[in-house]
Formats: sequence, structure tokens, C-alpha cells
Amino acid sequence: MSSPATVPPPPANLRRIVAASLIGTTIEWYDFFLYGSAAALVFNKLFFPESAPLVGTLLSFLTYAVGFAARPLGALVFGHFGDRLGRKRLLVVSLLMMGGATFGIGLLPTHATVGAAAPVLLTALRLVQGFALGGEWGGAVLLVSEHGDARRRGFWSSWPQTGAPAGQLLAAGVLSALTALLSDAAFTAWGWRIPFLLSGVLVLVGLWIRLSVDESPVFKAALAQAEARRSDDVTEKPPLVAVLRDHWRDVLVAMGARMAENISYYVITAFILVYATTSAGMAKQTALNSVLIASAVHFVVIPAWGALSDRIGRRPVYLIGALGVGAWMFPFFALVDAGGFGNLVLAVTVGLFFHGAMYAPQAAFFSEMFATRMRYSGASIGAQFSSVAAGAPAPLIATALLSDYGTSTPISLYVIAAVLLTVVAIGCAKETRERDLERVGGGAGKAAGMRTVARGSGAATGS
Repeated sequence: MSSPATVPPPPANLRRIVAASLIGTTIEWYDFFLYGSAAALVFNKLFFPESAPLVGTLLSFLTYAVGFAARPLGALVFGHFGDRLGRKRLLVVSLLMMGGATFGIGLLPTHATVGAAAPVLLTALRLVQGFALGGEWGGAVLLVSEHGDARRRGFWSSWPQTGAPAGQLLAAGVLSALTALLSDAAFTAWGWRIPFLLSGVLVLVGLWIRLSVDESPVFKAALAQAEARRSDDVTEKPPLVAVLRDHWRDVLVAMGARMAENISYYVITAFILVYATTSAGMAKQTALNSVLIASAVHFVVIPAWGALSDRIGRRPVYLIGALGVGAWMFPFFALVDAGGFGNLVLAVTVGLFFHGAMYAPQAAFFSEMFATRMRYSGASIGAQFSSVAAGAPAPLIATALLSDYGTSTPISLYVIAAVLLTVVAIGCAKETRERDLERVGGGAGKAAGMRTVARGSGAATGS
């Protein structure tokens, strides 16, 4: 029987599946990045007004980092139920949670109204955002990876990855328009709420599209096989146990691979809003517009890098991105320090160009590492646990280094150190481009993480 992973679905069906994953990830990343931009621009004044400006920014970024702390928990919970119940159901839940939390932030009272309760409420909603995003990424990329044509899996599964720049583009675009139309006083007083409240409308659109797609055929086949085994007294281990037993090396590789990708992204897109408006003395509008333009380029190059990974492999493309980001860090800050809108756009655009080479093959690369009945858990754990050490503290660490040293040099060295970790991780990884998603794991028993129970004896044999 032909593998579902190797038989391409009808083009119209695949495009609808890609659209469902892309619209959801775009909304989720819009919500997440909107918070990061607001943290850099206004949250220090609204929720931490009693602190010095840079200290207030640090505290604002600390609430930003809290969202990352909840992502591993989201990965565990959504991964477990996503491997047991299916990808589609959990993606609907994650979308509703993220959108609801973002809409709630738009309604929050500030420190001037309720005092210390304001940052507490902000932090609580940020935790919900992080929990939801921890479950979103794995399900979205798997829905496409498990539906798509194996020969072009890198290309098709890179499209949910474009949800990150699309969300950044949407968030930066809305904020840029508001800062251009409103005075600083009006934006700080009430204008900042508008992008958060818009999330409610976007969620309804995303929900309508996401409910229209079917569960992945690879998961359906694995679920049917699991049900058949249960009738023969064969039980499955929980996905987390199976991942840690059979795929712990792959989890470590995924975590290491994300270090340079995650840290560089948040330095280039979130911290740069602080650096450009403080050390480089640029206007908020200028900084936002540079991220806006660079995100558009990022959106375009991600599918191109994904297609290249189908030709030459996931590892070579990933290494190009990691080494490129590392080499670009010192020129990146030199261009920003030189001043001028053109230099800032060039700095951010080239940085995101190389970042795309890591981010594009990541969806296929991580999906191909894990067996179907533990794939949601494995991919999510590998991706989200690393975010606690990588993306979560990146703007915070960069801001602290700038505060302590007053120069960008230690920030560049910080990113380069992350690049070295990623290069080691990719060097230890195996190429996955030729793998069949239905057969990853070295056999049905091992892939499913099962144990066989002998009838009538209670004895068990491990796989």
C-alpha cells in the first residue's frame, strides 16, 4: 500500500491545508509580536511608569519573556493531546486561546488606573499567549508536512513558517500606521489598544478557515493502527515517554538548532526597536518601517529556502543561515550606528534573509525526525523548550548588555555564541530529506512507543 506521505494530495486540497495553517500561524504570531513591539515602545510607560526608562523597558521585556516560559508547558499539553486526538482539534483550541488573551490585553487597565494589579494582569494574559503558541507551531507545521508531497515537503511545510514574518508584517504595519496617524500622546493613551482588539476579528477569520480542513492522512492511518493494536492487548506509552526513550537525541538536536535561529530573530526584530530608538537616536516610525520592509522580504525568501532544502537537504540550508547570521552581526550594528533609514533597512533585511535559511527547513526537518504517534510532542518539545533559553531572554539580555557596556559588541558576541551551538547541533544531526513520515522511528513498535502485553500472563516485552 502506498504511503500517505509519498502520495501528493490534489493541489486544491493542499493549497487549502496550507492556507489554514498559514492563516492560523499568522494570527498567532501577529498576537505574539504585537506584544513584543508594544513592550519595546509603550508598555514601560503604561505598566512600569515608576521606573527609569531603560529599567522600565527591561521590566517590560521581562513580561515578554514570561510568555516564552509558558511555551514548553503548552508544547507538552498540546503535544500529548495532539498525538492522541489529532492535529486539527488542538489547533482550533490554540487559536481561540491566543486570540482571547490578545483581545484581553487590549482591554486591560494600566498602572495609572489600578496600580500594581496592571502588570500582574498583563503577565497573566502573556502566560496564556505563550501557552497557546507553544502548542500552535507543532500542529500547524505537521498538518502540512503530513498532507504534502514528500518530494516538495520542504517547500510546502515552509509556508506555515511564513506566518512569523506575516504576523510581524501585520503587527508592524498596524503599529506603523497608528504611530503615523496619531500623536505620541494619543497613541500612548488609547491608540496602542487598537491592534490588540483587532485580534478578535482576525481570530474569527482564522477559525472559519481552520475548521474547513481535514485531519492529516498520516495521523489517521497511525491512529487506526493504534486502535487495532489495542484490540490485541498492545498498549501505547504516553507520547512524552516515547519521545524521551526513542528520540531524545533528536530533541537535543532540535533544541540546539533553534538557538541561533531564535536568538538572532528576536535581536533583529524586537531588540532593534530599542537599540535604534535609544543608542542610534532614530524615531519609532523609522524603526518600525525598517522591520516592516524587512519582514516582507523575509516572507518571500522563506519558501525559496524551503524549496532549496528539497534539492540539497535540510542541513546544508540550515548551516548557510546560521553561519550567515553569525557573520552579519558586526556589520548589522555598524549599519545601524551609521544612521539613516536605508542603512537600517539593509541591516534588518540581510539579517532576516539569513534567518530565513534556518527557519524555512525547520518545519520539515523537525517533522522528519519523529514517528507519527509522537511527532507533535517531539517537534513541539524540541522547538519550544529551547525558546526558554533562546528567544525568551534574548531582548532582555541584549538590553542588559547595552545598559552595562553601552556598545553593541557584546550583543554581537552573544549571537555568535548561539551560532556556534547551532552549528554543533546541525553537525551532529542526520539528513532527513529522504525520510518517509509514515516509517520514521525504525519499525512500527518502536515508532509507536508501545509495549506488548502477553495474554493471560501480565508479562510485558519492551520494543
